[in-house]
This record gives sequence, structure tokens and C-alpha cells, in this order.
Amino acid sequence: MTKKKKILIIDDSAFMRRVLSDIMNSDPRCEVVGTARNGKEGLEKVKVLHPDVITLDIEMPIMNGLETLKALKDVRPTPVIIMSTLAKEGAKETITALEQGAVDFVTKPENIFKVNTEKIKSTLITKVLTAAQAKHQQSYHIVDRLKNQKKAVTYRPSLDHSNCHNRPVQNIVSIGCSTGGPRALQYVLPYLPKNLNAAIVIVQHMPPGFTKSLADRLNQLSHITVTEAQDKDRLINGKAFIAPGDRHMLVNKESTGDYCIRLTNDPPVGGHRPSVDSMMVSLAHISCKSLVGVIMTGMGADGKKGLQQIRQNRSIHIIAQNQETCVVYGMPKAVVEEGMADHIIPLESISDSIIKQVGVL
Repeated sequence: MTKKKKILIIDDSAFMRRVLSDIMNSDPRCEVVGTARNGKEGLEKVKVLHPDVITLDIEMPIMNGLETLKALKDVRPTPVIIMSTLAKEGAKETITALEQGAVDFVTKPENIFKVNTEKIKSTLITKVLTAAQAKHQQSYHIVDRLKNQKKAVTYRPSLDHSNCHNRPVQNIVSIGCSTGGPRALQYVLPYLPKNLNAAIVIVQHMPPGFTKSLADRLNQLSHITVTEAQDKDRLINGKAFIAPGDRHMLVNKESTGDYCIRLTNDPPVGGHRPSVDSMMVSLAHISCKSLVGVIMTGMGADGKKGLQQIRQNRSIHIIAQNQETCVVYGMPKAVVEEGMADHIIPLESISDSIIKQVGVL
């Protein structure tokens, strides 16, 4: 019999602790071994209970979730699922938590009495079981290793660099990621030069309300411009567009020759909206000079079918993040096992590989 995953719930609400305990204990693969009212109490229980996964609230007295997450790596590195609100500030704090090592997050409904819905139950259990398999120790320490290995790019711009954003887009880089993606993107986009000879489109599985905070944070860290995509946005060299939560993002070539983004509310593809497959399929008939596909950490196989369709119609250079640096080796694995990856490389090498493929202006 498979050993049950031990869960520790840290939340200042007695109601939430009870409901989350009931949800987790309803699945035969999970067992709640303890609860705590704040981060300080939670860290003490981590030392004794050695949980496989922690669910962690952000707003708590004495020691909040972000403080707890920071201290946890010195107590006992453990995969963490953040319980987040949909509020603007909640979204920003969630992005910070993912940056600091949380594996994933689950959004709390505005009415906490609706937390016990089948959708939230299924989402929480799936994410907890995924987190239990995540490479949490690497997730905590990979940042320090990357910072030691790489520095911010210092590419010398061309003489007419001031006009590079106005030049027609010839190359498109398409990136797909899921679990572990928000953090991984921080070790790709900030290492790309602002005069990159390509536009970038990104699908990161996230619900509405969080993708703008992610884009804003990445924009602060990067030389290139990073923004949440809007319908009819024109692709621009040296600019990255992140699909908004709950919208598919497609790329069309207009009669003017410009490449533009189209956002749709079409049904989820493979359970996802936005979907990496949908974005990739839209690129299958794009006649740009060079197309680069990047598949990074994430659960499932989103992106594989879209890349297959591109390969049937045109050339594409495909980069897959390697297993050792993925938090969850699902999406890249699907591409690698199909034999589609031109390069299987660690996270810290992806930005250099992109630059090599598309060049700078």
C-alpha cells in the first residue's frame, strides 16, 4: 500500500483549519498530521512531524506566511502550497511566495464558507500530491546557485538600438510553463537583453488576477519589457507578453504584416485556459523567419500537441528544461519523450540558448 502523504496545515482561522483538514483527510492518499495557528507554531510542528507538504496561509498574526516560508528553508525544507486570496495585494504576496520557494497556490473564495466546493477540493488535493513529488530542496537552493553562475546581461546595443523596438518582428519565442514556472521565469527573462531580436509570448497556468502581478514583477527584474497581454497587442522586439488568467492567447499575422495577439474565451484545452497548446497551434501557420518553442517546468503535457502541429507545418527550434532543474518534470518530459526537443538543458542555460537562436539587434 502506498504510504500516505503527511500534511501540515498552517492557518490562523479555526474554520479553515477544520475545512482543509476534512478535505485532505477525505482522500486516502493524504493524512493531516497536524495544524498550526501561525507560522511560529507551524515551524515548531515541522521539526516534530516532518510533513511531506505544508498548506500555508499568508495573513497570520505573530509570524505571517512569507516570514514562515523564509524561515522554513533553515528549519526543514518542505514543499509549500500557499492559500491565497484573490485580492490585488493577495496576488502580489502570492507571487512573492512563489519567488521565495512555494511550489504552488490555491485561491480562497471571497466567501470562506464556499471553500468546501468540489472544484476547490479537487484542485487542492491535486496540487498537494504534486507538491509532495516536487524537488523542494532544489527549489529552495537553485536560486542561489543561479545567481552565482549568472549575472544580468550586459549586451552592447547596436548603433541604432533606439529603433530596434520599431523594427518588424522576424522571430518569435513561445514559452509554456506551469507548476514552478513563475519562479523559473525569473531565471530566464531577466537574462535576456532589451535589444533581443524577437518578441516573446508566454503561457503560464494561472487563474485570473495573478498574471498581472507576475508580469509586473518580471518587468521589474528584466531588461526586456514584460506585460500581461491585451487583445490586439502588437508583438514588439524585446517585449514579452504573458497570457492573462482564464484567457487563451493566440498570435495572428495581420494584413499589415504585424503579428498581433488575440485573446479568446474558447473552452479550456486539456483542462487549461490559457493553454500552451492553443498558443502553439496559432503559431503553426505563422510565416516568421524563426520560431523558438520553450517548454519549462510543469505538470501534465500541455504544449506537446501544439508543438507537434507546428512541426507538421514549419520549422521550429524546441528547447526543453531538463529534469534536474524542474520542480515538476511533466511538460518537458512529454516533449522529450516524443523526440521533439532540439536541446534539453538546465534552467540557467535557457536564456543563452534563446539568444543564440534569435540574436540581438
